[in-house]
Amino acid sequence: QLQLVESGGGLVQPGGSLRLSCAAPGFTLEHYTIGWLRQAPGKGREGISCISSSGGSANYRDSVKGRFTISRDNAKNTVHLEMNSLKPEDIGVYYCAAIDSCDTIMTNPYYGVRYRGEGTPVTVSS
Repeated sequence: QLQLVESGGGLVQPGGSLRLSCAAPGFTLEHYTIGWLRQAPGKGREGISCISSSGGSANYRDSVKGRFTISRDNAKNTVHLEMNSLKPEDIGVYYCAAIDSCDTIMTNPYYGVRYRGEGTPVTVSS
């Protein structure tokens, strides 16, 4: 079973920033559309952002638009999620996933996930 590996989560104060990274030991990410998902305590999974295999297009959940930026470096086989102006409601475990399509993951994050990691936790608190 192929698996992605997330890193970069942690504790940050409101208004702070984090940069999440997604790596894929053993396989090539550039063939896949990649999404970032979030699971907050006591809540369902949410699609946060996604990026096409070429990096030419990206989608964002309305609540993170203007604050989060997804990017990919296919030469380094990594995908990043830059998170700025973090709010307490951004708390959760963030997963990266190789997905079928951006449209699917942003509307129904329980479908279209081919491979995913174990997640990295993000806590926003003063």
